[in-house]
Amino acid sequence: MAKFKIRIMDKVAAEGPALFDEKYQVGDNVENPAGIVVRSFPIDTDEFPDLLAVARAGAGVNNITVDKATDRGVCIFNTPGANANAVAELVFIMAGLGVRHIHGAMNFCQKLRDLPDKEIAAQVEAGKSKFRGNELAGKTLGVLGLGQIGVRVANRGAGQQMKTIGFDPMPALENIHRLSAEVAICRSLTEVVSQADVLTIHMPCNDKTRGLINGEQLAKLPDGAILLNYARGEIINNEAVLSALDSGKLNCFITDFPNKRVLAHPQVITTPHLGASTAESEEHCATMAVSELINFLEYGTVSRSVNFPTAESIPGDSVHTRLIMINHDIPGMIGFTSQVLGSHSINIASYLNESNGRIGYNIIDLESPVPDNVLAEINAHPGVIRSRIIHLHSS
Repeated sequence: MAKFKIRIMDKVAAEGPALFDEKYQVGDNVENPAGIVVRSFPIDTDEFPDLLAVARAGAGVNNITVDKATDRGVCIFNTPGANANAVAELVFIMAGLGVRHIHGAMNFCQKLRDLPDKEIAAQVEAGKSKFRGNELAGKTLGVLGLGQIGVRVANRGAGQQMKTIGFDPMPALENIHRLSAEVAICRSLTEVVSQADVLTIHMPCNDKTRGLINGEQLAKLPDGAILLNYARGEIINNEAVLSALDSGKLNCFITDFPNKRVLAHPQVITTPHLGASTAESEEHCATMAVSELINFLEYGTVSRSVNFPTAESIPGDSVHTRLIMINHDIPGMIGFTSQVLGSHSINIASYLNESNGRIGYNIIDLESPVPDNVLAEINAHPGVIRSRIIHLHSS
């Protein structure tokens, strides 16, 4: 009999769901799931009463009600870095299209297809000067957001002899350590924008970044700059971008998020949300998401969560039961739980507590079962959000 119910909310690479074994009931119509695997489908976690975790096969989680999930003790995973190479590659493909006017040049050639070869050759020679472009080498590349994608983009820019500068309001050391020594880290967004001949966005969409690139910021760009958005559409104020294109402040806007207004402008190049659309990226995202979900459901371990602290622990041979407790990050919770278990003669083999400032996450390995009345006593504490028991085989 299946132990865990899993709903697949989007089409994900088959290599991911293939990791679920006979302990799982998996499908796109599974009711009351304990886990959800999703890409872009909107998820309101309050609609799923038995939900323990959501794993998004991608980096951003703006399609998931993360705050609601946190209040209920539902863990939200993402897959940072799994699609980073795909996005970084596409950014430079599209930047090359923009500076060399390849998009317009290709359309020009297609219009010649019904002419005889001699006439095509004449038209090509007469018309090619209209598409004279520039080289990326020697230009200043500005990268906003130095996560796993942004770092890869910045390093590629430095490798293409671009003067590369970047800014991240909350840089993660593990990402910054991967940054090429040739990339300069700026102290502010304005410092980057004011120098960037090519500006590319790689930030998450949240309350602080929504509409971040607006008329005020665009006015600081060098004249004739190119703007790329392969992060999230809402980060860019499209009306301000169109005005900047009309005024000549921007030479080209390249975006992965088409809409009616931008599609109508001749200086906009759009792709249909292709940033992570490679076979390799989709496989990496799907397998990472499913692996995170499996480890959480079967062992309670947390890795690459956006709302829970990282917590990983290998159970020892003497462990019979693993108690997972999720609590508000308030003082006294470790002492309270230890006291309750001790008062019922339940021996603690190991106790791991991690916190992210909002959530306390506890993996408590025990040498005997936890009776229902003991679990009820723990859950009755006002600081406890939820708890669950994972039964392990003891040797």
